[in-house]
Amino acid sequence: MITPRPYSKDRNNNRRRSSWTERRSPTFRPRTGTYVAPDLKNQSQHPKKSVPARPTNRPTRRGRFTAGTPKYTETRYSNSKQSEQKSSSRESGEGKEKIVPIPPIGDNLRIIPLGGVEEIGRNMTAIQYRDDIIVIDVGIQFSDEETPGVDYILPNIRYLEEHKDKIRGVFITHGHLDHIGGIPYILPRIGNPAIYCREFAALFIQKRQEEFSHLPPLNIKTVKEGDAPIAAGPHLKMSFFGLTHSIPDSTGIIVDTPFGRIITTGDVRVENKDGIPDEDEISQYEMFKKEQALLLMMDSTGVDRPGWTISESQVIKNIDDIVAKVGGRVIIATFASQVERVMEFINIAAKYDKKVVIEGRSMKANVAIVKQLDLVKLDHLIPIEDIDTVPPHKLMIIATGAQGEEFAALMRISNQTHKNIRLNETDTVILSSSVIPGNERAVTKLKDNLYRHNARIITYLDSDVHASGHGKRSELEWIHRQIPYKFFIPVHGHHFMLKMHAELARSLGAEAKNIIVPDNGSVIEITPENAEAGQKIFVRLERAPHEDMIVEGFRIGEAQEVVIRDRQALAQDGMFVLIASINVANGKLKKSPDIISRGFVYLRESQDLLHQTRWIIKKTIEDATVGMNPINFDYVKQAVTDAVSKFLFQQTAKRPIVIPVLLGV
Repeated sequence: MITPRPYSKDRNNNRRRSSWTERRSPTFRPRTGTYVAPDLKNQSQHPKKSVPARPTNRPTRRGRFTAGTPKYTETRYSNSKQSEQKSSSRESGEGKEKIVPIPPIGDNLRIIPLGGVEEIGRNMTAIQYRDDIIVIDVGIQFSDEETPGVDYILPNIRYLEEHKDKIRGVFITHGHLDHIGGIPYILPRIGNPAIYCREFAALFIQKRQEEFSHLPPLNIKTVKEGDAPIAAGPHLKMSFFGLTHSIPDSTGIIVDTPFGRIITTGDVRVENKDGIPDEDEISQYEMFKKEQALLLMMDSTGVDRPGWTISESQVIKNIDDIVAKVGGRVIIATFASQVERVMEFINIAAKYDKKVVIEGRSMKANVAIVKQLDLVKLDHLIPIEDIDTVPPHKLMIIATGAQGEEFAALMRISNQTHKNIRLNETDTVILSSSVIPGNERAVTKLKDNLYRHNARIITYLDSDVHASGHGKRSELEWIHRQIPYKFFIPVHGHHFMLKMHAELARSLGAEAKNIIVPDNGSVIEITPENAEAGQKIFVRLERAPHEDMIVEGFRIGEAQEVVIRDRQALAQDGMFVLIASINVANGKLKKSPDIISRGFVYLRESQDLLHQTRWIIKKTIEDATVGMNPINFDYVKQAVTDAVSKFLFQQTAKRPIVIPVLLGV
């Protein structure tokens, strides 16, 4: 009798790329050649060998999951003795995460960027002194091709969950989703602390919270210009200052600490005319020249673009000129978050006696807030159902979808799936936005569709119809000169943007030792002046939890790497399901195996491949079960997975996820 190979409970039977080399190499001829299945009868004594991970030409991205990227060891935060006891055992396991506690804060001042410094989006920073923690912004990031099936990506808040009794408040710079979008998902997990913000951001937060009626009400405290500083515990005081962005009530935040003043700008630009800042801009920063700040934290999103952004007033003037001259409908697409610009579009329509249609869910929600605050006259707005009652030259449509989003209003207009709007050659379409990196293909498709209708299309490449809400390099340089500071931390941007911003600070006289370029979860500390080595800034070796937290339907938690990788593999090579019925008495198949393929090959045109695959399945199962009583189904599944995966790769150069379903009858 042949002794079957012992089964190990630790064996991962779900992996599709397990060791093939533990058996004798099969022989086959390329592509259409005859395949000979391995003889499993005398392989039980062969030692298991490791097989390298599947190669991939996809780039590895920090904090994301790329197919073929091996699991790496992360440093995790823990303050519990139990976790410390477990750490030694975890260190011994390959690919396991090592838990290293962050030492107590002592008398240092601690800054932890929890998000927004390795990407654009999910901005969130924690500042701590002794037992007081304040949080600045709670943003989200939208998913991309590396996170299929994910709704939103959140900052990792495990550090805050461990210290939620020390959180004294959440302070919001402005109402964009990359600064407020995480509030419904995160605040209940950190004790629902009070939220401090300006009125416009408060309305945005409340509007979004209506979608989460099951959550406890938020404690929102609206801060007005000129209000006294807010005490966040006995050691920290917070105040807001106005600055320029692309949404009303945009602010920077000042944190007064025992060590000095921390200034964070949030998202910022400088309104200017030909590179000369407006008087309002100069007056906004005048107060900072009186004394040196301890630390400056500044938006880095536009640092890679030289020069100055064009004035927003110039953008409005250019669009005003276009609207004045056209003879047909005007359709303007922009970001729904460009609220101030949308308000100006509405004013332009009133100036030329045009009716306005607002199209797009997010655009309508933002205009509703504008109406609530009575920021602009809206008497000339009409519902979209009434557009046929208005002459074309008397109509302006303001829509979402300038980035080519599949179901946004402008895309539906362009591909003729919109219920109420059809383009014609007398229409003028203005794309008042730039192309966000990664959206190039979608925007190209949108423009292709638009141009097929012979309408006049105007983009930011043709005319100055868009200005970014993030300052370019010269604007950031000007802000640096307005705020004397000792330490500098660039935030809000990809890593290369932070590095470029750090170089800018050095070129303006900042010392390299006083500049920190952080990662998500970096624990940055500033020592007091009376410390042994004097006041300094440094990054601890320990790192706060920084793995992506994700929103997937009803689930909120850290990303499950295996799940994301499987989704990527399914998207790349598909799946191959085989169903076989085995006679448990003798190990023979009861009938020919059934095969289901999705995203791999078209079965009707691959009959020869299926015929050979069925033969391999049959031979592998029957060889593996010889002398096996009872049948070890886990071992047989693994053998079939290996054999079929190897054969399919040789025949197609693809690696679908092979899922064997074995039924004992």
